[in-house]
Amino acid sequence: MVTLRTQRCGLTREDPRETLHNMRVLVCGGGFVGTYAALRLERRLRGPDHEIVLVNAENYLQYQPFLPEAASGTIEPRHVVVALRRVLRRTRLIVGEVETIDHATHRARVHLLEGSSVDLDYDVLVLAPGSVSRVLPVPGLAEQAVGFKTIDEAIHLRNDVLARLEAAAETTDPERRRALLTFVVVGGGYAGVEALAELEDLSRAALKRYGELRGERARWVLIEATDRLLPEIDESLAEYAERRLIRRGIEVRMGTSLESAEGGIMRLSNGEEFAATTLVWTTGVRPHALAARSGFPVDDRGRVTCDEYLRVHDADGGVVPDAWAAGDNAAVPDLTTGGLCPPTAQHAIRQAKQLAANVVASTRGRAPQPFRYHNRGQLVSLGRYRGVARLPGRIRVRGFAAWWLHRTYHLAKMPTLNRRVRIALDWTVAMLFPRDVVALGSLQRPREAFRRAAAEEERRRAG
Repeated sequence: MVTLRTQRCGLTREDPRETLHNMRVLVCGGGFVGTYAALRLERRLRGPDHEIVLVNAENYLQYQPFLPEAASGTIEPRHVVVALRRVLRRTRLIVGEVETIDHATHRARVHLLEGSSVDLDYDVLVLAPGSVSRVLPVPGLAEQAVGFKTIDEAIHLRNDVLARLEAAAETTDPERRRALLTFVVVGGGYAGVEALAELEDLSRAALKRYGELRGERARWVLIEATDRLLPEIDESLAEYAERRLIRRGIEVRMGTSLESAEGGIMRLSNGEEFAATTLVWTTGVRPHALAARSGFPVDDRGRVTCDEYLRVHDADGGVVPDAWAAGDNAAVPDLTTGGLCPPTAQHAIRQAKQLAANVVASTRGRAPQPFRYHNRGQLVSLGRYRGVARLPGRIRVRGFAAWWLHRTYHLAKMPTLNRRVRIALDWTVAMLFPRDVVALGSLQRPREAFRRAAAEEERRRAG
């Protein structure tokens, strides 16, 4: 039962809080869990004394299953993000980051976009900050690699691949050209395989436009530390995916790890060594550090511990009052398997809805309901009209049918009709016209042209 506090909650620095009966739900994170939980709470908490506040580092929700196609240019990058202010009509959005939470006083410290930090009081807490890329202590990794978890990284990789082709077309040094045309992806899970498949499509199409590179081909290397790709799906489908990639000329290194990337030289555990200018790191994720940083109990992987009702547990195994969690940062029991729920979009969306229902039930004195969800299958796109899928009833699908199912399912799940229509139009245009191979590298250096102009003007005046 949530105890309503008799104080108005607000952003404060030094000002005392006013007295007023009110309940504020603070949602930390605007991913699948945060957004869908806020949506459901909007529908069920309609009273004037209820306020929902969502804090997120961006003002949008990104639909991650479409990041590979955004990177390859099949989908316009803006079409895979949804403005939170558009879909959350009754939720107060704060663009910033929750730095720490003091749940004993029901207060969170929020770092705002403009640089200052403020205190935000709340009555009910929803922990959903998600996850970040899992980075290993590989020499040279921080300097050479880019992840594949955000739309920013997807846009960067598209520009990077096309920029490497431009540089390769200009150089006359064969070794330098070979390095520029070598692309390495570390991690053979969903993100790595789908990103590689789409980006390889992009490089193959773009190479046809370069007369200077006639007869050349891009070298793509996939490195996976275990003995199989795509551990989330059936082994037979994973083997099919591996065969399809190899047939396209992609080099797959199984049971191999990256030991060093210093100086752009990739040194593998199998003794192989070669130069590459593009390194994509997709070896999984780790939970956001907010829960651990704020003193909530976490498991050995850093996930906040909770029960099947999505209530946060304390160190003694009891329930932390007014604190809920779900998604990648939470260790949620999976009642269908006896283990823990995997960090998938399917689970996150459904956990969010159950969490919101349980929050509302608790405020009204009703018992919460356990989260229970049977996985409906997996879908993986391999690019070039190929994919693999496992459907309910252990039905296995591969090839064009699986690729079509992947697109159809995710299009149906994309939030808002506006974005679904735009993505469908993007696909239609991609079928009718050649692939766009423009590299907008200047997006990553937006002030460079102005700085050069200012420097030139200063030289002109000095001379």
